[in-house]
Amino acid sequence: MTTLRTPGPTIGVVGGGQLGRMLAEAAAPLGVEVVVLDPTPDCPAALVARDQIVADFDDEAGIRDLAERADVLTFEIELADQNVMDRISEETGTPVHPKPSTLETIHDKLVQKRELEDAGVPVPPFRKVDDADDIREAIDDYGAPVMLKARTGGYDGRGNVPVESKADAEDALESVAGPAMVESFVDFEREVSVIAVKGDDEVATFPLGENVHEDEILRETIVPARSSEAVTERAYDVARDVLEVMDGRGVYGIELFEATDGEILLNEIAPRPHNSGHWTIEGTQTSQFEQHTRAVLGWPLGSTALRSPTVMTNLLGDVDEEQPAAVGDIDEILGTPGAALHWYGKQQARPLRKMGHVTVTGDEGTDSIDDLLETARELEAAVTFQS
Repeated sequence: MTTLRTPGPTIGVVGGGQLGRMLAEAAAPLGVEVVVLDPTPDCPAALVARDQIVADFDDEAGIRDLAERADVLTFEIELADQNVMDRISEETGTPVHPKPSTLETIHDKLVQKRELEDAGVPVPPFRKVDDADDIREAIDDYGAPVMLKARTGGYDGRGNVPVESKADAEDALESVAGPAMVESFVDFEREVSVIAVKGDDEVATFPLGENVHEDEILRETIVPARSSEAVTERAYDVARDVLEVMDGRGVYGIELFEATDGEILLNEIAPRPHNSGHWTIEGTQTSQFEQHTRAVLGWPLGSTALRSPTVMTNLLGDVDEEQPAAVGDIDEILGTPGAALHWYGKQQARPLRKMGHVTVTGDEGTDSIDDLLETARELEAAVTFQS
């Protein structure tokens, strides 16, 4: 077995948003340096990473520079160009994890669903959309509403449009503005997610999280999820099946529906740390960001054991229009036992933009999930955005 030492290697990350920032924060105690590539000067990760290369996510020269400075490449945003990364990895010998082939699968939701269905992963009924008539036919077959999804470019709920009736088909397709697919609308009890990790020769899963969305944007994650033991185990089984389809080491955010009949259906996959896993920083022995660091380097994975019941709530831009980012009235968060503030360092606040998050942890047997959720909501509501 190779003896690991610190100071350790350097990870090159395509993307320097909040995920890159928290990845750099987690890597530093391990003696691992992070260099990020992002088109926004002084991006959120720049403050804590070793360095930033200012370049677009598909900039070949920039990614080559990143590869030459790193021992392994990874990405924190799906806008990374898989073809460029694959080519530069071959030319420089710097490996990419997860593999560019996985990124290629993820980029197109229709391709993603087809591959997963072929592998036996349970997914909602879906079909390709070429025109509005395809949406109308889906409504005939699946019933209304249906969910229209942009096949490429959509993330954080962007590009997902509920279609309530056949009369709405034309407008919905126009709003997606590109290749699309349609899914049946799942009658679900709750939305859940498994943060799963592929290591060098091991797999790990974090405790099941329950997610609350509004307007297709994640608002809260509750752990442990309020699901039965049987449903929870089924979610883990599906997540492990998903990992069999994915190629390369790293963290995967696996979003699932718990249907009203108890069945688990796959919603979407993110081949990177995920918003619904931010709670792991305070809530588990090893955070998703440290796990991603360990995994892409081929290091042993850490424990995913739950420290305590945990609730995470996002701090979204509570502004009417874009303005310089600042946050006020955080004294209540800082003064609440078990509460932790994470501010992402974004320079501009926009309506519903993810600016940070708050985590609230409690003692098992003393603090109920409902109590933690109420506290998290009160703390989030007290925060104000100031210009």
